[in-house]
Amino acid sequence: MRLNLLSPLKSNPKSSADATNATIRPQFWTRYTLAELNHSEWEALCDGCGSCCLIKYIDEDEDGDVDESLVEYTDVACQLMNCETGYCQHYDTRQHYVPDCIQLTVDKLPDMMWLPAHCAYKRLYKGQALPSWHLLLTQDAVATQQQMRAVNIGVAGRCVSETGMADEEMETRVVNWVLP
Repeated sequence: MRLNLLSPLKSNPKSSADATNATIRPQFWTRYTLAELNHSEWEALCDGCGSCCLIKYIDEDEDGDVDESLVEYTDVACQLMNCETGYCQHYDTRQHYVPDCIQLTVDKLPDMMWLPAHCAYKRLYKGQALPSWHLLLTQDAVATQQQMRAVNIGVAGRCVSETGMADEEMETRVVNWVLP
């Protein structure tokens, strides 16, 4: 099965109008469950690596379960990815351009364990700590970016667009720098 991309949720997982404009509570990731996070907190968990927007190949067994170790990421990104910066060019309206863009929600997360091992959503779901370089811990965007590069995290400058690429060519572009 080929999976195109995934983008973090842009609406509150609790669907509360008040929570959409809520501020980020101190150390929220250690004090609340993922289902208890407001929109701002949910979004703050994303480290912006862009790995979820890469084309990936996922094999499911007959029950639909995925063996994380068999997931293969390519260096081919969604057509909306700016491969220089590693950011979506139309994040807020992405589904207008890419209708099958999967939105990460707390309800869908259990079926998305193919996310990268460093992903804060996946780590917190599994009861693991945030990576030491995460912006919520460092409180320094430059330090976070430098540390992410040092541990080989992120697609900026390392991906190519899917635009005009044949499926056969994508299959030859599997990389080992994203680990599920």
